[in-house]
Amino acid sequence: MVMAISQFERLFREAASLDIDKSDIKRLGDFVNQRLHDLLLLGQAAAKANGRDVIQFHDLPVTKGLQEQMHLFRDMDEDIGLGGILDHLAKLPSLDLAYSEAVEQRLPELAGGITISLAKVFKAVNPKLKNPASAEWEQVEKLYQILL
Repeated sequence: MVMAISQFERLFREAASLDIDKSDIKRLGDFVNQRLHDLLLLGQAAAKANGRDVIQFHDLPVTKGLQEQMHLFRDMDEDIGLGGILDHLAKLPSLDLAYSEAVEQRLPELAGGITISLAKVFKAVNPKLKNPASAEWEQVEKLYQILL
């Protein structure tokens, strides 16, 4: 996990010039998994509305902004190598419907896009921020709860 911490630190530095430490990693994991759960729950509703029993990737409400962050993550991950780590950290919640292979395969990329978007939102809310503390984490959590 020590290697993973340094990789997450590098991702936050490259994405938004932020410093995070190992105490932020648990928060990050919880944050990413909650956002994934929200997206997958909405994807399940879309699949059911379309009469399918499997959640496809196109069922997920991936916005243009999130899609752009996923592309950035894919480019950064070639150097950082977080995809495999995110694959283990990101959890698929138990829902009523099954997940397609495409959803399972793109989970690390989706988690990476969420991570990059988080880093950029921290910086957008407070451009002078160097290291997010509890207050900043709570503020950004509230923003995502409103928007997603």
